Amino acid sequence: MSGTPVHGTWEPEPATRWEDAFLSGNGHHGALVFGDPNADRVIVTHHTLVRPNGDDHRRPPALAAGLPALQGRLLAGDAGAAEDFTDGRPLRWVRPFHPAFQLRLNRPAGDRPQDTHAPYRRAVDFTTGETTATRAGWTSGVFVSRADDVIVQHVTAPHLTLDLSLDPRLPGTPAGLGIGHGAVLTPDGALLTLRARYPGSDLGYTGVTLAVVTGGSTKLVPPGVLVEGATGVLLLTRVHRHTGELDTLAESRALRDLLDGAAYGASYDGLLARHLTRHRTAYDRVTLDLAADPAERALPGSELLARPGGPALLERLFAAGRYHLLSASGLLPPRLTGLWTGDWNTAWSGAFTTNANLNLQTASAAAAALPEVTGAHAALVHRQLPDWRDNAREIFGTRGVVAPSHTDGESGHTYHFSREYPLHLWTAGADWLLKPLVDHDETHGTEDPRTTATLAEAALFYEDFLQHTDEHGHLVVVPSYSPENRPANASWGTLNAAMDLSAARHALRTAADRHPEHADRWRALADSLPAHRVNADGALAEWAWPGLADTYDHRHLSHLYGVWPLDEINPYDTPGLAEAAHRALALRGAENDSAHGHLHHALVAARLRDGARVAHALGRVLGGDYFHASLMSAHYPHRDVYNADAAHALPAVLIEMLVQSTPGRLVLLPALPVSCPRGELRGVRTRFGAAVDLTWMPDGSARAVLRPDRTRRIELRTPSGAEPLDLVAGEDRVISVEAR
Repeated sequence: MSGTPVHGTWEPEPATRWEDAFLSGNGHHGALVFGDPNADRVIVTHHTLVRPNGDDHRRPPALAAGLPALQGRLLAGDAGAAEDFTDGRPLRWVRPFHPAFQLRLNRPAGDRPQDTHAPYRRAVDFTTGETTATRAGWTSGVFVSRADDVIVQHVTAPHLTLDLSLDPRLPGTPAGLGIGHGAVLTPDGALLTLRARYPGSDLGYTGVTLAVVTGGSTKLVPPGVLVEGATGVLLLTRVHRHTGELDTLAESRALRDLLDGAAYGASYDGLLARHLTRHRTAYDRVTLDLAADPAERALPGSELLARPGGPALLERLFAAGRYHLLSASGLLPPRLTGLWTGDWNTAWSGAFTTNANLNLQTASAAAAALPEVTGAHAALVHRQLPDWRDNAREIFGTRGVVAPSHTDGESGHTYHFSREYPLHLWTAGADWLLKPLVDHDETHGTEDPRTTATLAEAALFYEDFLQHTDEHGHLVVVPSYSPENRPANASWGTLNAAMDLSAARHALRTAADRHPEHADRWRALADSLPAHRVNADGALAEWAWPGLADTYDHRHLSHLYGVWPLDEINPYDTPGLAEAAHRALALRGAENDSAHGHLHHALVAARLRDGARVAHALGRVLGGDYFHASLMSAHYPHRDVYNADAAHALPAVLIEMLVQSTPGRLVLLPALPVSCPRGELRGVRTRFGAAVDLTWMPDGSARAVLRPDRTRRIELRTPSGAEPLDLVAGEDRVISVEAR
């Protein structure tokens, strides 16, 4: 492993479970690498692989004609009115994400090392995206190229005999999956193909592996090939969905061209060098050093996970989180499982759950300098806008856009909902999903015209939808839904959920800022929405409608959207509401210990300057056995249900407790836990256009270097207080924070 232990992880044994396999990816293809010298496996995935499940008519429900009657019943006090606001369909899951196949590399017993106790090491280098494994003269290296969109593996040994095959047999493989194998010899090796057709469908996918063999011989041994007496085997693998014979031939030619390209030669190192110009550049932008003990930094990941109280684990999980987030983002942003799975029965369809999980996973993108992630997020949003328009028209009878709570990456239609989860009533989704794109524009000092146009469509939805007022003349959001909770004394679909109010205000005001021609009208709408309500417990209520009682023990914190990621509620401008939000956070239970709930809690706590609560939430995750040896996470404690929420969201928590920004404010050390007494965060980006390097010491002193690319005045907040700060583009500014 070329990187230091901070920027990689390693294990002294091969993976025996796919959940522990080391990960590589380029945002299109993914690889789960076991690293077994005798029977190695590389599970191949691709973002586009979603299985048809009898959902050919994936349309939103046509409910707009019945909306006025529903609104009237809810306003009249019928607490269960929304339970029958449906077209009667059963719950429909989105198309499930699945693996393509496993590339098997089996060594016959006679070719295996006789010394079974020889030193072994498998590692993944976050700076390169390369997984490696070594034992007794045998080596394997695997990476997924960002430059050439191909999975690359190179295996070497003094005398190497391998049985190579593409094997679709993985847990949950559906009965009736049509499989066709192909293998042909080439002058320098072999070409292996696998064609799969989904049961009851004309859709399918094709996998292609080109094997280039150095030394020895290659012969056909169906369904694959046998390589004998070689010194090296270079394997290039790609997957394409909806492909057939012609596409297979085209893929094989493309892979051959890769090898024959004169610019970089037919070598593993040449392919890796091309990849590094993109991967390493992105990964190296931000680093975190918590001054951990070098001896702990050198431990295998599994041993480090057994010591959850130390800074070395946080360092490694921060690095791994950025690495996995980058690796899962490209064609699409990360799914619930990132870009990886070894099981066809992926929990919750391996979908994009947009009412919490997706935004939590990508929460660090702007600050942690990963525009690649935001670009993938934007690609998902903008390609689905026609479907979002259908949702608005069919369900609500409006112009504009309404985003779904679940998507497979293909369809953006709202069709996954039920009585207990009336996700079709959620109207805050467009603003929630556009917020990271707004943050990106602010961070980079640009204005993406696509984001600007979509904000206008969100505002048009509210212009048509917000037609009812209460007795005080305030607009009412009706129906309203707070994912995925319900009032203690009413049904799920109700009125004036806090998240809906915050989203409507933010969408209207942000759209007004970018569209002066409509600004007066949209700001007037925003100003006509009711204020948040503080309940009898002194907490910010999840529903602002009088009489609706809070349900505190829940994994979601939708009602605190105004705190994080919005800046609507904060300790500086709205201290009273911030205090009520803090009380709501303190009363919130963890329900079923979902990892995303704990880290969402930590993000809100950091915005409210509660370092102790940040530390407690982090401790629940670090001490709850949520992480596999791969440093990919699980949804529940004890590594139950493979899920990327914790792995990808954790870097955002660590950044938010150290550096927060808005277009006009910088907050340093707002919520530093006592478990991180010293450290250095380098390269973090701010929404006012400056990079920040921050160093802090146990006595409370700190030093920040700001490198602005814009000239402006901001407010600086430190533990010592507040002051104005003038920044000049191109001139570094050093800030010193005095010891306590």
